[in-house]
Amino acid sequence: MMVDDNTLIARVISSGDQNAFATLIKKHQGAIRQFLRRLNAGDQATADDIAQEAFLKIYQKLDTFLGQSSFSTWAHKIAYNCFLKYKQKIYHQHEVDGFNLSIFEAKFEDIEKDLIIERLMSCLDIAERTCVTLSVSAGMSHQEISTITKFPLGTVKSHINRGKQKLTEKVNHQ
Repeated sequence: MMVDDNTLIARVISSGDQNAFATLIKKHQGAIRQFLRRLNAGDQATADDIAQEAFLKIYQKLDTFLGQSSFSTWAHKIAYNCFLKYKQKIYHQHEVDGFNLSIFEAKFEDIEKDLIIERLMSCLDIAERTCVTLSVSAGMSHQEISTITKFPLGTVKSHINRGKQKLTEKVNHQ
C-alpha cells in the first residue's frame, strides 16, 4: 500500500524516520531528475549532481513545507532553485576564467528519442525550457509552474506558448 506524501513528511519531521524520507524521495526522484536533465540540455551527470543537492535541501527544509502546494511542486521549486544556483556559479566561473562557454552544451548519451527531444529543447531559452518541461513532462498546471519559477502567471503562459511555437517551427523545418 502506497503511503501518501503528507504522512511520510509527518513521520520524517516527528521522528526523523529515514525510511519515510527514502520512500518520499523514491516517489519523486524520477520526475525531478528528468526535469533537471531537460534544463541541463541532456547533461545527465550535472543534472544528477544538482538533484543530489536538491534532495539534501529538501531534507534540510522539510519542516518548512506548509502544504500550500503539493509536495511535488515544492520539491520541484527547490530543484529549480538549486539549478539556478548552479547556473549562476558556472557563469561566474566562466566569467572569472575568461571563457565564453555555454553551460548548456549538450552531451547526448541517451536513446534516440531523448536525443531528439534534447536537441529540440536546446532551441528554447532557459525560461521557456523550464516552463515547457514542467508543463509537458511533469504535467504541472500553470499556477504550479508560477509558484516554482516565481514568474507571473501570464509570463508562464507566454513562455509555454512561445516555447511550443518554437518547437513546432523547428520540427517543421527539419
